[in-house]
Amino acid sequence: MRYLVLVLPLALAACASLDGGEKGITIEATSRQQVVAGASCVVSNGNGSWQVVTPATVDPGGVNGDLRVVCNKTGYRTSEFLFRPSGYASSGTSVGIGLGSFGRRVGGNVGFSLPIGGNGGGSYPPRVTVEMSPL
Repeated sequence: MRYLVLVLPLALAACASLDGGEKGITIEATSRQQVVAGASCVVSNGNGSWQVVTPATVDPGGVNGDLRVVCNKTGYRTSEFLFRPSGYASSGTSVGIGLGSFGRRVGGNVGFSLPIGGNGGGSYPPRVTVEMSPL
């Protein structure tokens, strides 16, 4: 919980500036309040999937289902971000938090997103920050 409290302000600050004229979604990875450059991520929705290396910008071709971002990098647990657009702010941002498996437990990460914004609608956030946990 302590790491969540420390990471959330950084992730929110990273999403503070919005430019409605930009096309695409900026994909970033962080760990312990530090940018993780060079993470290999797969961004997907109903329109297809795209492989990128952070930091990157991807154009998912418009809203078509859930936006999923899965990132990997040597020395870090695989982290996943899932954003469901319906009912979220049309001009807002979202922060994704991923929690890796710990100890001897086998399994993937658990993640959630926090929508930030007001008026309803369906759109993807202009910036996605995926939190990566070191091994």
